[in-house]
Amino acid sequence: MTEQPEQPEQPEQPEQPEQPEQPEQPEQPEQAGQEHPGTPSAPVAPPPAPAAPPLPPPPVAKDRRVLRALLRWTAAVAVFAAAGGAVAYGITRMERTDVPGLATASDGRWEYPELTTPPLPSGSPGPFAEGNKAGAHYADLRALVLPAPRGAEADAALRGKDGWLPLGTFLAEFADKGDHDAVGRLLTDRGLRHVAARGWSTQDGTRTRIYLLQFDTAAVVDDLVSEELTYYESPRYPVRGAAEVARDQEFPDAAEVEHVTRNVYAEARPYGGEQVREAYLSAGDTLAVIVQSRRGDARAVPFQQTVVLQSQLLG
Repeated sequence: MTEQPEQPEQPEQPEQPEQPEQPEQPEQPEQAGQEHPGTPSAPVAPPPAPAAPPLPPPPVAKDRRVLRALLRWTAAVAVFAAAGGAVAYGITRMERTDVPGLATASDGRWEYPELTTPPLPSGSPGPFAEGNKAGAHYADLRALVLPAPRGAEADAALRGKDGWLPLGTFLAEFADKGDHDAVGRLLTDRGLRHVAARGWSTQDGTRTRIYLLQFDTAAVVDDLVSEELTYYESPRYPVRGAAEVARDQEFPDAAEVEHVTRNVYAEARPYGGEQVREAYLSAGDTLAVIVQSRRGDARAVPFQQTVVLQSQLLG
């Protein structure tokens, strides 16, 4: 501003009166802020004035409602995702005595109640403790039988008296009358002590029978399973309804339970009105026999689940 008196020395300055359009420049502070401090309107507009246009106009309230709705949906999805991850993690981390049999509709698994091993008498070792050479189960054998899954109908014929089953009820599983006598003599000669059992039927028509036979030592049970009652390829004594039974090669090796030896079989095609699956388990002083049958095909997944859970209770 102090240099303007020198302007008369410039010959071209007289043409400046042709600039009447400059009064429109006061609108420039709204577009370019404080770019032209020499204009008379520049001091009038305060510096915060350019920030006024970005303030949300009334339509923005609707946008905020949309944004809040989106945020709520995003939060809900995040909660469900976190919950699903937590459930999956919880299931994979649960011990076998917690919830070993959650229902899974996609593969046909049954939903079992929470399983816990029964308490041992005071001072008694577990069946596979280092000092328990006989492999004895000191817990109540009746409490070691796998319970029925939820929704199943119990088989009253396998309840026995006070939970103990007569040997004859177990022998009735075998098809041949002569086998009843042969197996009965074999078990009696080997010192059979108790038989505990449980059976049930599920809504899909599957019938399950589980028998636990207890002897004096693990050596007796090992010999019975490996030499007397089963061959590698098939059981030695066929059960009712099973004509041709072969080793179940589809049973997953990853489902093995420590300390428990298993021989599993499935009736081969062609079979009659129903298919039969069988398992012989050697677990210390206890022999477990599991028979599962179903009209049409006896499904593999419930059978595998039943065998593994019973093995875990004995192990």
